[in-house]
Amino acid sequence: MSSAAPRVTGQDHFGPDHLWSVDEHLEDILATVRPLEPIELHLLDAQGCVLVDDITVPVSLPPFDNSSMDGYAVRVADVAGASEEFPAALEVVGDVAAGQAEPLQVGPGQAARIMTGAPLPPGAETVVPVEWTDGGLGEGPVRGMRARSLGPEGATGQVHVYRPAEARAHVRAKGSDVKAGDRALAAGTVLGPPQIALLAAIGRGTVRVRPRPRVVVLSTGSELVQPDTELRTGQIYDSNSFALTAAARDAGAIAYRVGAVADDAETLRSTIEDQLVRADLMVTTGGVSVGAYDVVKEALSHVGDEDEPGSGVEFRKLAMQPGKPQGFGSIGPDHTPLLALPGNPVSSYVSFELFVRPAIRTLMGLDDVHRPTTRATLAADKALTSPKGRRQFLRGTYEDGRVTPVGGAGSHLVAALAHADALIVVPEDTESVEPGAEVEVVLLGR
Repeated sequence: MSSAAPRVTGQDHFGPDHLWSVDEHLEDILATVRPLEPIELHLLDAQGCVLVDDITVPVSLPPFDNSSMDGYAVRVADVAGASEEFPAALEVVGDVAAGQAEPLQVGPGQAARIMTGAPLPPGAETVVPVEWTDGGLGEGPVRGMRARSLGPEGATGQVHVYRPAEARAHVRAKGSDVKAGDRALAAGTVLGPPQIALLAAIGRGTVRVRPRPRVVVLSTGSELVQPDTELRTGQIYDSNSFALTAAARDAGAIAYRVGAVADDAETLRSTIEDQLVRADLMVTTGGVSVGAYDVVKEALSHVGDEDEPGSGVEFRKLAMQPGKPQGFGSIGPDHTPLLALPGNPVSSYVSFELFVRPAIRTLMGLDDVHRPTTRATLAADKALTSPKGRRQFLRGTYEDGRVTPVGGAGSHLVAALAHADALIVVPEDTESVEPGAEVEVVLLGR
């Protein structure tokens, strides 16, 4: 099933030399990428997925009045006025344990030893914690009950109660959590551990969700080598594919990292074709600029889907910094969306946050696909400058309404990126922002 809708290419609208705005490029991506088709999954397989339908509670939780304490189920009148000097002496008629099919009947002057979660027996009106009693031992207040296997006589005999209890004390009422007919979860909910627990508690073994998107990430460049190997002259470690794979997983996807591909168009094309079988979205990094070795551009510029107008990968220049060169389109028989990002580490990561993450969240079927933004006071030693006509995204740290740039102006500073938790946005119509001014901030990791 295709995860990309038919689209009209940018050249049809603007021509090949058009300088795209960030908003235009993102709008084109989100108009093309469409949510994955719903499937029925078992609960644990549905973790991290987005719920398609509202879920209604079929049975109240708890389904019966039950004890919230280990103690004794009694009648209120039988323990009224009880104290350590004048305890109430009650006949123990047996045990009520969680899961017990036939509860006991509690009459006047009687008590049933009851466990946490066990149903309140007929005739009982309240629960007295075991710490308020002598536990049937006749030796003053106790701290707990002996295990039934070690002291079976505790289910019979007499118990002394040293404190009174109000009606319904330590009793969880039927339906006090949720009532039958209530909406348990709304469509669009991301299923985390608490939501999985609720579904199980109301008896749902499977649920209809949109699956987590499968995202394949590959980097390009003959200079890239795997970490934990020895660097030779002219080589660098491949960090982009690790960063983007981790970012895709953080966004909610099932992400697969492919080792770096050398600067060879045929090798890249065959690698992408091999990976399409497990991809709802392809992400490449590197090889999209104007150099002689920009292999992604060479390999994919003329690759299209013959049976679908407007398909193929289009390479663009965006009015942003970092991340001016970008590519977007669809590829393969299923028209799999492909985003081609720059190879500069910071450009690549910023581009992911602006374009790939919203695409992943759209595939998941979420309504809100963007990181939260806020306004903050710029805490800097000097003004931030930006090239005229480009929107700039600078790394920063955000705390208590203030944002501080990190890493200077260099866009290759991976170390600075590692310490940033925000992007400072300098609009395309602003050439400089003075310290103390209010700026827009994209909050990362939230």
